[in-house]
Amino acid sequence: MDASGPAVYYVAIDDGGSRGVRFGCNDSLVPIRGVAVPGDPLSVALGRLLGAGMPLDSDAALYDALANSSLRYLSGYMNGSTVVVNLSGSLRPGGVCDIPRIQAQLTHTIVSASGATRAEIYVNGRTLTEALSVR
Repeated sequence: MDASGPAVYYVAIDDGGSRGVRFGCNDSLVPIRGVAVPGDPLSVALGRLLGAGMPLDSDAALYDALANSSLRYLSGYMNGSTVVVNLSGSLRPGGVCDIPRIQAQLTHTIVSASGATRAEIYVNGRTLTEALSVR
């Protein structure tokens, strides 16, 4: 295992994919690794992503679409090659482009930390897609 902690994903706005995976509104998804800490990689990564526990270098110019949301990690378990994650709290996207950003940040952070091939994410018992579509 490497000496760095699990990757947490942030957004480079209108980057066109030059710093990471291109998605959404011409953004890039950029992994940031923190220092390794003991504990389950999934809970460590989500703790950093949801708790703003990862200081972002201002030079990196990365955006956290989850910054206005207040989500908590409740549980996660593997179901075959899929990781199922339960979150609670409120989602507050800052605009239409934040919806794919939130989906990408959560999904990539969870899949990367858990080693799964896909993620099923629930917020207050609803799928992430349902939770993001409710206004």
